[in-house]
Amino acid sequence: MEHPENNAEYKGLTVNSGVEQPSIINPYLKRGRFKRRELSAADMVEGIIKGDVTVLSQAVTLVESVKPDHQAKAQEVIEKCLPNSGNSIRIGISGVPGAGKSTSIDQFGVHVLDRTGGKLAVLAIDPSSERSKGSILGDKTRMEKLATREDAFIRPSPTAGSLGGVARKTRETIILCEAAGYDKIFVETVGVGQSETACHSMVDFFLLIQLAGTGDELQGIKRGIMEISDGIVINKCDGENVDKCHLAATSFRNALHFFPKPDSGWTPKVLCYSGFYGLGIKEIWDMVYEYISFVKDNGYFDYRRNEQSKYWMYETINEQLRNNFYNNQLIQQHLLDSERTVLNGEKTSFMAAKDLLDIYFKGI
Repeated sequence: MEHPENNAEYKGLTVNSGVEQPSIINPYLKRGRFKRRELSAADMVEGIIKGDVTVLSQAVTLVESVKPDHQAKAQEVIEKCLPNSGNSIRIGISGVPGAGKSTSIDQFGVHVLDRTGGKLAVLAIDPSSERSKGSILGDKTRMEKLATREDAFIRPSPTAGSLGGVARKTRETIILCEAAGYDKIFVETVGVGQSETACHSMVDFFLLIQLAGTGDELQGIKRGIMEISDGIVINKCDGENVDKCHLAATSFRNALHFFPKPDSGWTPKVLCYSGFYGLGIKEIWDMVYEYISFVKDNGYFDYRRNEQSKYWMYETINEQLRNNFYNNQLIQQHLLDSERTVLNGEKTSFMAAKDLLDIYFKGI
């Protein structure tokens, strides 16, 4: 360092240059030395079957990736894990925003693990922003008890634009969790409305959490999420809210009589509980296990699993066709021109779409 004080015009004043300081970076450290080794598909499958949570988390991340090479590797992992899956009870938990889904799952999970043992996987789906495309993924913060247990695996995932209250890859994540030895799977949807029913197509029991005082009798008999529910529970039945909850439960029971009887032959029940205070949890899980026993005895359990597999085959076909369409080079060349013609009013949206589809099918 140069010190102007050492110049001749400043006689009698001398400043030492000091000791040269070493670099803050270790020169002996080799870059990339601590880079994580990328696991092969076989290594991932081996780790998942052993129940390694770290490998399972990496596999779920791989499944959620949109990169083509990651997708190919993920499908290989899923295919090898498939023989070890299917031996769990899958519970879908849905409800309006603020109904207490995450808090209830914390209570449900602790109760089920203490009662039956085994391992529990919670797949919590968080909505993605339409603007930033990001997600908070904060559902785990409300599951304070489950988060500290070694026999519980909590995985928040973004919807990433998928409709229906669940993420696009939740179905495949369930297979990985089952292969890792988790015999109970909770799928928590985003705060949903009446038409978001995709979660029903991947679970054995669909539990709908409601609140008292959120609608009238007409709201209760509307089709959609109400008629596919295997059980309805009214949360926050505590304090001064007890009478309101029991009144709402009566309204829902009356409303269920207007729906056709489910294919399973099961009559959905309506119960009240308090997720915050942990009241009424045992009664809810008595209902769940009664349902599972009922549908296994009459054969509907296996029938529903097969129907779900068929449903997701068609969903996968639709997804692959959509991706193939937008990744087609001819479509990419004409897409911006079609947008321009629609914005300028030269073509209607329907005609522009038809022209693009014609180009796509001719290219095939």
